[in-house]
Amino acid sequence: MLPGLLGAVVLLAALALIGSSWFLWVEYVVAILALIMCVFAAQGRQFWWFIALIPIAVIWNPVWPITLPDLVLRLLHIVGAAAFIAAGIGIRVPSTGQQGR
Repeated sequence: MLPGLLGAVVLLAALALIGSSWFLWVEYVVAILALIMCVFAAQGRQFWWFIALIPIAVIWNPVWPITLPDLVLRLLHIVGAAAFIAAGIGIRVPSTGQQGR
């Protein structure tokens, strides 16, 4: 749940950073958190979350950036934050640890 909530906070806070030099760091953090959430979704066998998380990783990919108008990017930040929150709440990874020891 933590990577999803952290991703949402970063996306909402980054609305003020669009167009600045700090936005590159936002792209790295968001793309990495989206890929971490993809790993959690795969561990929980909940592959339908890839529909929301892979586009987030692609749109905020700092290696091959996609140039979007500011208004579109701001809207995607809000939609991405909602997707991160939903994925953070919805993804359940089964416990594989040994309990009772």
